[in-house]
This record gives sequence, C-alpha cells and structure tokens, in this order.
Amino acid sequence: MGKLFGTDGIRGIANVELTPELAFKVGQAGAYVLTKETNHKPKILVGKDTRISGDMLESALVAGICSVGAEAVIVGVLPTPAIAYLVRKYKADAGVVISASHNPVEHNGIKYFNSNGYKLSDAIEERIENIVLYDSEPMPTPMGAEVGRRIEKYDAFEDYIEFAKSTIGCTLDGLKIALDCANGASFQVAPSIFSELGAEVYVIHNEPNGININEGCGSTHIEALQKFVLECGADVGFAFDGDADRVLAVDENGKVVNGDQIMAICGLHLQKQGKLENNTIVATVMSNLGLSLMAKENGLKIVQTKVGDRYVLEEMLDKGYVLGGEQSGHIIFLEHNTTGDGIVTALQLISVLKESGKKLSELASVMQVLPQVLVNARVSNEKKNTFTDDEVVAQAIRELEDTFKGNGRVLIRPSGTEPLVRVMIEGQDEKFLQQKAEELAKLIENRLN
Repeated sequence: MGKLFGTDGIRGIANVELTPELAFKVGQAGAYVLTKETNHKPKILVGKDTRISGDMLESALVAGICSVGAEAVIVGVLPTPAIAYLVRKYKADAGVVISASHNPVEHNGIKYFNSNGYKLSDAIEERIENIVLYDSEPMPTPMGAEVGRRIEKYDAFEDYIEFAKSTIGCTLDGLKIALDCANGASFQVAPSIFSELGAEVYVIHNEPNGININEGCGSTHIEALQKFVLECGADVGFAFDGDADRVLAVDENGKVVNGDQIMAICGLHLQKQGKLENNTIVATVMSNLGLSLMAKENGLKIVQTKVGDRYVLEEMLDKGYVLGGEQSGHIIFLEHNTTGDGIVTALQLISVLKESGKKLSELASVMQVLPQVLVNARVSNEKKNTFTDDEVVAQAIRELEDTFKGNGRVLIRPSGTEPLVRVMIEGQDEKFLQQKAEELAKLIENRLN
C-alpha cells in the first residue's frame, strides 16, 4: 500500500480506495496521535460535505475515534474552513472533515486539523500514516466508561454564520449577489450569511441530493454562474467548490475574477489600511505574471511558494504575512481564519466593493491577466525530475525567457502524481505562447525519453 496523505489530506475513490476499513483506522490513529498528551476526555469535531459516501465514511471514522476513547462531536454538513474555526471556538482537541473538495462525487477524502485549526504537519501525518499502514504504535483499547461516544451538535452552523458575518465591518444593503453553491457544503450557510448582511441574494445549485456535488456547477464550472449573473442583473457572483474552501468571483458583466485578481484587490485595500504586513502577498509559482506586474506598479511584493495552499500557509506563518493564496481561489486571510475560506474571501472582496463604491470590473482592472498556456510533456516518472540537467533543454528555456524581456515567463515543473513535465508559458501573444510551449514540450519528450 502506498503513501496515504497527499498535499491536502487523504483522497481516493470512496468504497474502493478510501474504504470504511481505512476510514476506521485513520479515525483511530488520528484521534490517538492528536490527543495522546491531553489530560481530559479528548474531543474531535467531525464535519463533511454533501457526498453520498459521507455517511458511510463518517460512521467508520467515528467508530475509530470512539474506539481509542475520544468523543466525536458531529456537526454535519459544513464548509471545511468552518471546522477549522469551530475547533478553536469549541476548544476541541482536533477536527476532521470528510470531503474531496472540488472532485467528482465518486471521490472522497479525510482531512484533519489540529487544536489550533491548522492542517497537520508532515511529521504528524507521517506518524498517523505509519500507524495505519504498518501498526507502528499499539492503539489503546479502553473499556467501560473510558470508551468514546458520539455527540451530535447540528446547530454549529449558526456559530460559523456569526463568525463569517463578523469578518467585515459593513452591511451589504443595496447589493444584488448571485451564489453558486456547487450543491456542496456551502448550500445552507452561504445564502444565510449574505442575506443576513442585507444583500439581495440569488442562488443556484443549492439543492444537494448526494450525487450532484460539483456536477456542472461551482468554481470548477463557473460558466453556469457567469450566465446566471447576467440573467439576474447581479452586482457580483460567487462560485464555491464542494467544501467551500475556495471561491471564484464573476463581475457585473459576467467576466471571471480569479484568485490572483481577488488577492490583488484585497491586497491593495489592506495596504491602504496599513494592514498588509510588509506590503507582501504570498502566492504560488502558478500565479499569473500579471499579479507580479501589478505589485511592482503599486509598491507591493509577491513571495512565491511551491504549488499547494499548505506551502502558502507555511510561508505566511513563518514570516508573519496576512494574505496569501492560489489562482484557483483558495485564499487565506490569516486575520480571520487558519485556512482558505471561500465564504470569508467572498465577504472580504464584497466589502471592498461596498466601501469603495466601485464596480467589481473596475476593481479587477488593477491587474491585467496575461495569457497562460500549459502543455504537458509525457516523460517517465524516473526521468521527469531530470529536465534541469539537460543542457539543450536548459538553453532552450533561457533563450525563450530572453525573448520576453521581463514581460513573459517560462515555468517548467514535474507533475507530483503523473509521468508528466508541465510546460507553462505566459506572455502577451497567446498564439506565440502556444507554439513555443508545444515546441518546448516536444523537445523535453525527445531529450528525456
């Protein structure tokens, strides 16, 4: 059996790769490792998205948690970032979410948070993994009153609603807002939050049936919201993914405003307020070059990390930065939450719109999104990390970069999961970019195969 944890918890096809047996063991090991040092009855919050497999995996996970003497507090269907917040509010010892985020319904996942609401470190994940896969530590077998129990707390969503509303200092009176809830975890809380703040709310894809999560909707299929915004004449639209840890926006003209643009808008607003630590936004290497050009023009700095929100968060915590995220809309406002929170991100953006009196299209124009072309070179897993050692490839990359003179970018990186090297090129002329990306990908394939 291979490695369990990826960059965002454990993922797999439910009942095939992510089985109830595995969920039970992960519940056991996670509860044991995360609560071993406590001197009280440990308490672990358990949330999930709307997938049909969530009930099955929740039952197995909770059985594992209870079997080592911890209490499992069931909070039902809630966004992933709600669990990160509620762990802190309820002073729980850990939290766990059953969700596969933006993936199709047949997938599911298990993601833990520690008592401070942060995703687990590599070392903790490795310890849990070794227990599950190799029985590296014996599990306790409490008896009688020491066995854990299942406790249901289905009013927890109200606490998250109040928290989310508290992250902005204005009402949304006079604004028409369209929401696409992806038939996922935000289907109840998102409409409630925006309505209670005074907005006129229009909603699509908020009728989950267990099998329609992310199906032709949400942030991975934003064309549905683009059309809906125009139909209802909304000032802005927000599309969440299945577990609502990310969001993309649509302006009043039906044009997408991506995560890079949201960070640009909110970063400038925080800078103006004197709240943007060291005038820095943390992004990944996949962020659009337009974000860096915007920063240069406005006295901001962009620090780039590897792809993955966990690396963004690590950099933010290490240097004390307050804003970071990914082009996909997974954005972290550390003043408010310990992980990416789609609803909080939407609220921060809409508050800038409300306070500035500007339309979203005007706010988004501060950053020009440059064309970005991605072509995959098929290379064996054994050789995909060696492209930097090939002088012919390296020379071709240098020559291409020289032609851009700072107004374009070449990014080559091996896939973390597939036998591919990804060639991404940015610049002004999309036709030229496509031609050069295909040429470079073909060269990599010829040299490394």
